[in-house]
Amino acid sequence: MKIIDAHIHYRPDYAPFAQVAAHSGHTYTKDGIRQMMEDNDICHAIVMGNFEPTVENHQYPPYLSFCVGLDSNVFQPQRAEEFLVQVEENLKRPNCVGLKLYPGYNPFFVTDEIYTPFYQLAEKYHKPVAIHTGAVASSKPGALLKYSHPLTLDELAVRFPDITFVMCHFGNPFLAEAAAVVEKNKNIIVDLSGILEGMFSPAPFMEENRFYVETVKMWLRYVGDYDRMVFGTDFPIVQVPSYIQFVKELIPKEAWHKVFYENALRVYGLQLE
Repeated sequence: MKIIDAHIHYRPDYAPFAQVAAHSGHTYTKDGIRQMMEDNDICHAIVMGNFEPTVENHQYPPYLSFCVGLDSNVFQPQRAEEFLVQVEENLKRPNCVGLKLYPGYNPFFVTDEIYTPFYQLAEKYHKPVAIHTGAVASSKPGALLKYSHPLTLDELAVRFPDITFVMCHFGNPFLAEAAAVVEKNKNIIVDLSGILEGMFSPAPFMEENRFYVETVKMWLRYVGDYDRMVFGTDFPIVQVPSYIQFVKELIPKEAWHKVFYENALRVYGLQLE
């Protein structure tokens, strides 16, 4: 089965990512990442951009596309105009397939007016906007869950009905609220990345955490539209082959091709050979 991983982080020269990858059983080098993809039938992946949104910072091999990100490390209100120019230069590029926001790490609600010019660019270039939702890393001092709560996407989706918004991580652990927002707003897509972290053995994990797995499945069934769900891993935070098995458990087999491949083609406008 061909797979598109619609949510990874890629910067092989960045030591903190390499440490996370080692914890998940992966080698975080350019060759190691490529081998990981081949070993797991991942034909293409989408990088969620971190760091300065300059064109120079977003150079990727042909098997990767990317969403230009407004990361907590760099997004500052006083530099909004500078970032706006840089983001637009990226959105003009064929391999830039969207915009990525990091609320929770950035101290703004997604409805804050500081983001409006970026949403207008997404509309202009017909690109989706992927948004971090749910839990934030405890290692990030000052991160606040009120900004990353999935309910904040409800008003945003209503305000910008012509933009496709991607709810990354399905708002985990706020699954009920996430499901309600996605079911209501047809311009919101579920990104199934980052629900688990680290290394785990699929079968024992499913058995020991059956209630949790069934809870995630229940709220995905509540959404009821597998055309609006895309597979992702949030690599390097998780062991990829185990995570593929986990997501297969969440999705009916008859919807695997859509969730693991077809939907990402449509949502991100990928042109794959």
